[in-house]
Amino acid sequence: MFAIALRYGAISGAIVVSVIIAGIFLASAGHHGHGLTSQLFGYLVMIVALSMIFLAVRDHRNKNLGGVIKFLPAFGLGLLVSLIAGIAYALGWEIYLAATNYTFMDNYVAQMIEGKRAAGMSGEAFDAYVAQLEQMKEMYRNPLFRLPMTFVEIFPVGLIIALISAAILRSPKVLPARA
Repeated sequence: MFAIALRYGAISGAIVVSVIIAGIFLASAGHHGHGLTSQLFGYLVMIVALSMIFLAVRDHRNKNLGGVIKFLPAFGLGLLVSLIAGIAYALGWEIYLAATNYTFMDNYVAQMIEGKRAAGMSGEAFDAYVAQLEQMKEMYRNPLFRLPMTFVEIFPVGLIIALISAAILRSPKVLPARA
C-alpha cells in the first residue's frame, strides 16, 4: 500500500510543482495572475493533481484487494497520498523560494500595499494594514512557520478528495476491475 501511495503522491506532487515551475517561467515572461483568478487556478491545479488519490485507491482496491475495499483503509490510503503530495508541494515551494532569493513575500507585500494605496486607503487604517503585512512578512522568513503554512495550503484539499474517493470506491460496483 505504501508503494502505491508513494507513486501516486509523487505524481500528484510533481503535477503541482511543475505548475509552480511553469508559473516561474510565465512570471519572468511578464504574465502575472492576480487575486482571485490566481487563487482559483491554484486550487483547480491542486484538485486535478490530487485526483491521483482516487486513482490510487481504485488501483489498490482492484489490483490488491480483489475489487473490494472498506471506507477506512481507502481513506487512509487517500490521506497517505495527500501527505506525500503535500510534502512534495512544500519542498517544491522551498526550491522556488531559494531559486528566487526568497523575494516572494517582499514582492507580495509590496503589491498588496500598492493595491490598497491605489484603492485610496490612507491614514490609520492604511498604517495598521502595512504593519500587519510587515509582521506577516517577518513571520514568513522563519521556515518553521512557512513550511507548515505551505503544507496546509494543499493538505485540506487532499483530505476532502480522500473522503470523497473512499466514499465512492467502497462500492465494488464503481469502476470494477476488468477481467
